[in-house]
Amino acid sequence: MTDLLTSIQAELGMPHTPVAFTSSGALPSVFAVTDLACASIAAAGQAVSELLHQQTGRLPGLEVDRRLASFWFSSSIRPLGWNVPPLWDPIAGDYATKDGWIRLHTNAPHHRAAAESVLGACVDRKAMASKVAQWAKSDLEQAVVKAGGCAAEMRSWDQWQVHAQGLAVNAEPLIQFIAGHNRPGTPWQGSVARPLAAIKVLDLTRVLAGPVASRFLAGLGADVLRIDPPSWNEPGVVPEMTLGKRCARLDLHDKTDRLVFESLLKDADIVLHGYRADALERLGYGAAERQQRFPGLIDVCLNAYGWSGPWQNRRGFDSLVQMSSGIADAGMHITQADKPTPLPLQALDHATGYLMAASAIKLLAERLNSGQGGSARLSLARTAKLLIENGPGSNTPLRAEDEHDQGMLVEQTPWGPAHRLHVPLKITGTPLQWTLAASELGAHRAQW
Repeated sequence: MTDLLTSIQAELGMPHTPVAFTSSGALPSVFAVTDLACASIAAAGQAVSELLHQQTGRLPGLEVDRRLASFWFSSSIRPLGWNVPPLWDPIAGDYATKDGWIRLHTNAPHHRAAAESVLGACVDRKAMASKVAQWAKSDLEQAVVKAGGCAAEMRSWDQWQVHAQGLAVNAEPLIQFIAGHNRPGTPWQGSVARPLAAIKVLDLTRVLAGPVASRFLAGLGADVLRIDPPSWNEPGVVPEMTLGKRCARLDLHDKTDRLVFESLLKDADIVLHGYRADALERLGYGAAERQQRFPGLIDVCLNAYGWSGPWQNRRGFDSLVQMSSGIADAGMHITQADKPTPLPLQALDHATGYLMAASAIKLLAERLNSGQGGSARLSLARTAKLLIENGPGSNTPLRAEDEHDQGMLVEQTPWGPAHRLHVPLKITGTPLQWTLAASELGAHRAQW
C-alpha cells in the first residue's frame, strides 16, 4: 500500500503525506487490487487537500476505508426494486483459439458488427466459440482491430515486455504533465465544503475511467456537463456513472453542434476526454489547437494503450488491456485455472479515473497560483504496469457488505429509487456529496 501511494505521489509531484487507511482485507486477486483502489482514491483526496492548503492555509486530514474503496471499484449504486442492465453484451468475453486465448469486446453495436464482419454473424457464445477456435489468436486480433473492432490476445507479462507497445508504455510516466498557455488569473470561488464550486468540467469520456474522474469532481462541487454522440448508449454503466452530472448530446460532425461545442470549450475550466489519441485531432480539436484556442484550459486525456508506440491510436478497454499486458495470464497460471483469470473488477479503469481527477485538481491548483493551464495524459496500460510491478495481493478476505455500508439518502433516478454506498474517502471538512441524481444520457441541454 505505502509503496503504491508513494509512487503515485511522486508522479503527481505531491509530498509524501501520510494517509489513514481503515478496515482490513482485500479483494480476491493475485494482484493488490484493493491497495490500488485505496492508493488512487487517496491520491485524489490528497490533491483536494493540497488545493485547500494552498487556498486556505489549512491542510485537511485524509482517511480511506479499504472495504468501501474495494466496493466502489465495482459499483456504488444499490437499486431499490429494479436492476441495473447487464454490463456485457452476450457474446463479449474470452474465447479459445487454435493457439491460446483472445478476448472480444462487443458491448458497442458497431464493435460487435466489426467482430461479426470478420467471424460471421453469431447468435450466441457457442456459435462464436466454434468460429474463433478456427483462428490463430494473433491473426484474429489483427483482423478484428483492422475491421474497426476491439480484441486482445492473451499475452504474458514477459511477452508484453518485449512487444513494441509494451516497450513504449514502459518508457512513459504514469502521468505525463505538459505545460499549457496562460490566461488572466481567476480567483478561487470554492469553499472548504465545496472546493470545486464554479469550476466547469466538460466531460467527453465514456464507459468507466473518465466518468469515474468526473463523478469525483462533481462530488466536490464542480459543474460537470457530459457530452455524448447522438446514438451512443451504455445502459449497464449509466446509472452508476452519471451521478452528479448533466448529460447532453452533440454531433461533432454537424456544423451547428460544433459551434455549441466550441462555446462550451471556451468557458470550460477542465476538459476530460477518452477518445483515441488521434480522434479529436481528426475533428479539428487536437491538443495543440485546444491549448492555443482556449488558453488556460486544463486538459486531462486518457487512452487505453499509451501515448506512444504502434498502438497509441488503438481502441481498447480495461478488460482488453488486462489480456494484453499479462494480468489475465498471470491470474490463470498462479491460480492454476483453465482459462484467462482477470482482476475481479475493472480496476484499471477505476484507478486511472481517480488519477485523472487528481491530475485535474493539481493542474487547477497550478492555474490558480500562476494562471497557467496545462494537460495530463494517462493510460490504462500504464496503470496496469503500476499494479503488476507492485506485486501480489493479500489473501485476507473483506468483510461482506451489509446494510450499514449504504447511506440513508434515497436517490431518485429515472430507473427507480436507489441508495449509494458510503463514500470511501473522508476529507476533514469536505464531504463528497452529489446534488444531482444519476440521469439518462442526453437528458439535458448542451449549455453551462
